[in-house]
Formats: sequence, C-alpha cells, structure tokens
Amino acid sequence: MIQNFLRPPHGAAEWAADAVRVLALLSVVAAFVWWEPTDAGVLALVFPGVVLPRFVGVHPLFDIGYGVVLLVAAWSNVFDLYTRIWWWDIAVHLVATGVVAVLAFLLVARLGLVALSPGARVVLCAAFGLAASALWEMVEWLGKTFVSSSIFVTYDDTIGDMAVGGVGALGAGVVLAVLSARGSARRPARPSVETKHS
Repeated sequence: MIQNFLRPPHGAAEWAADAVRVLALLSVVAAFVWWEPTDAGVLALVFPGVVLPRFVGVHPLFDIGYGVVLLVAAWSNVFDLYTRIWWWDIAVHLVATGVVAVLAFLLVARLGLVALSPGARVVLCAAFGLAASALWEMVEWLGKTFVSSSIFVTYDDTIGDMAVGGVGALGAGVVLAVLSARGSARRPARPSVETKHS
C-alpha cells in the first residue's frame, strides 16, 4: 500500500483527490489560527482519515467524495451546524458513516482478509459502520469529559447517531454490492484453458 501512497497522481480526478487532502491539512491550520483549539482538534482527527484512501488505492471519484464528506462533517462542527439545523446531524452521520464503512471494507479487501461476495460486502459494511459510529461516540464522550464541556453528548444523541450511522453503512454496503455485481457482469469471461494429456 505504500506504493499507492507514493505513486504520483494521474489524471484530473486523482489531482483533485490530492487537492482535497491539501485542503484538509490547511483546514487544521485555519481552525487553529482563527477558531478554537477544539475545532482544530476535530479537523486534525479527520486529516488521517482523508489521507487513508491514498494508501488503499481507491477509485479517485470515491476518494474525492469521501474526503469532501469528512471535511463537511468536521467543518459542520466548527460552524455549529449540528445544533443550528435539526436534521443536519442525521444526514451527516448517515452519509459519513456510509463512506467510512466502504473505505474500511476496501481496506480489508485489499489486504485479502475478507470474502468478496455481495452478502459479505453488505454485512461487513454494516459492521464496520457500527464500529466506526461507536468509536466516534467514544471520542465525543472523551472530548466532553476531558477537553470541553461545550461538546454536545447525551444518551439519546449517542444512540441515535449510532443507529443512523448503522443504517448509512448498511445502505452503503448494498450500493457497493450492487455496483460490484454490475461490474462483474460487464467483465468478459476468461476463456477456459484446455489441458492436454499425453
């Protein structure tokens, strides 16, 4: 995977995906200079996640979308959109957990650790999404407990976020399975090789 990370970008989409990564790094600096240290901390947590697709070697369009979704999720915290718009938290958890689950699946698939059947894609994406949701809620709790009491954490919000994230991950798994099945159907079958016995 290090070869994927070190490989120069080819084509406009790969350059755009790398531009999103640069934007993520600049976002950390901007939040630290003009906003609160906790805002910079949230963006700093997102930055490694935006870099990870470069290692995995995902399709550049997914790479761009994934990075933009994570940046929107982080900047929504800076601009307090989660409390200003009642449905924003639901929408972001739904979409962000979905793309994170897909990336997690692609990572373990690249490592050869999982089965690639359509059913496995759906189940594993859902599991990865629920795990990521639980981890994020723990990070929020740690932030509220040890960093700033202004971080919004309640039982109902935590459970709701995890449930919505699970639904988003399940949906993303279904989309991944459908796209994979279509891609397999379009590929020409390999010609069979007859072996001759002497």
